[in-house]
Amino acid sequence: MKFVSWLALWLAAQITVAASTALYAPSQVKPPSVAREFRGAWIASVGNIDWPSQSDLSTEQQKAELLAILDMGRRLNLNALMLQVRPACDALYQSSLEPWSEYLTGQMGKAPQPFYDPLHFAVAEAHKRGLELHAWFNPFRAGHSTRKSPATASHVSKARPLLVRTYGKEMWLDPGDKAVHDYTLGVILDVTRRYDVDGVVLDDYFYPYPVRDTEGKGLPFPDWPTWKTYHEAGGKLTRDDWRRENINVFIQQLYTRVKAEKSWVKVGISPFGIWRPGNPESVKGFDAFASLYADSRNWLEQGWLDYLLPQLYWSSNAREQNYAELLKWWCEHNPRKRHIWPANSVNRVGANRGADELANQVRITRQQPGATGNVHWSVRALMRNTQSVTDVLKREVYQKAALVPPTPWLDAAMPAPPKLDIEQTGKGLKVSWQPASEPAARWVWQVRADGEWTTEILPGLSGSRFVSNADVVAISAVDRCGNVSPPTVLEKRGT
Repeated sequence: MKFVSWLALWLAAQITVAASTALYAPSQVKPPSVAREFRGAWIASVGNIDWPSQSDLSTEQQKAELLAILDMGRRLNLNALMLQVRPACDALYQSSLEPWSEYLTGQMGKAPQPFYDPLHFAVAEAHKRGLELHAWFNPFRAGHSTRKSPATASHVSKARPLLVRTYGKEMWLDPGDKAVHDYTLGVILDVTRRYDVDGVVLDDYFYPYPVRDTEGKGLPFPDWPTWKTYHEAGGKLTRDDWRRENINVFIQQLYTRVKAEKSWVKVGISPFGIWRPGNPESVKGFDAFASLYADSRNWLEQGWLDYLLPQLYWSSNAREQNYAELLKWWCEHNPRKRHIWPANSVNRVGANRGADELANQVRITRQQPGATGNVHWSVRALMRNTQSVTDVLKREVYQKAALVPPTPWLDAAMPAPPKLDIEQTGKGLKVSWQPASEPAARWVWQVRADGEWTTEILPGLSGSRFVSNADVVAISAVDRCGNVSPPTVLEKRGT
């Protein structure tokens, strides 16, 4: 049970340290505050963009690549990674609902050998490093243009072909079919239920991006059967409005049902960065509202998500897609104060865009009220350190670790202060701690030595540290919603 009174929390902390060695005593010294900023990166599996880098890697090679990505994230002081686990009605995890992805093993339906569950592995290893792991789903794509192996009998295109439409070189589920909503929601909820993910996130694909014929004319999405059913049942919406409402209903159900499973699991969406051209007035470009039937402004205003990652992949000074203006517009249409963490393209660093551009966009985000982080597309460029972009981000904007911002609309109560003890050993001072009540997701570990403070964010599984010199030691618990307990502080006697 959580305490709500600061005084009660502080008094409880004093009790927990009463048995500490005589070298240190409870103290009211206040450690420095910790930065709050979401720092994420996308890990794309479709087409083997990021991970695994090839579809024929061994289990050990896959694990080694993923661990290298996680270690890079830790070194760069990121605090979250978005792992694509369902590119096209396939699974990069053990599933009874959809077949193994060909991007994992080169053949749809083939499990990794020796067997392991990549999502279970990714979550466990991310949490060991103090990183959040968000499961990234494509809700309606059923077959990507990069696919090479034939669909298995368990793939939706074979098992339930009436749900699937062929559009251009790809296959898509029909968002106008309630059975499709039930099917996709079932897949996402299955992951939410069985894995200790910190979030579930969708990207910008709802209805597909328009496909054009050889003459450049747009091809209509083949949803005539479901449109006809709706119309004949007395539906009054226009076809475009009906399509948008299909997506609206899906998004609202997704949010409600994920929260019913695990209230602390964050729900995120990363829409195309322009809601509609002319919003704001200077902006021109693709109309996701009219072409993808994605009314992302509505989802944000209704609060059907915990975070929005508008894809602002343009350069900061783009005349018709100005980064600062677009970000400001999104933040001004956020009445429920959900998190806004713009997505930035490190992949576009190259001949026409320098690495300092990405650091500058992070700075612009920090200056915009209502925006509290960034997510980088994608880890491939960070792993390659293209034009030293990873070094620049670490040196310029990510010098120190940061906690993920809290989600007070899910839970605003602080954890109780942890228990803390120090003992002298042959290896030096052993500092040990444990939660006073609920398990911690992370810890804020702070030490003052010779008048200088150092702060680290540690994984929730950690429980002890050795230090050679410390005037003051402090530990705070962080829960799944980002709430931080008051620190439990011990100070060396006589200092």
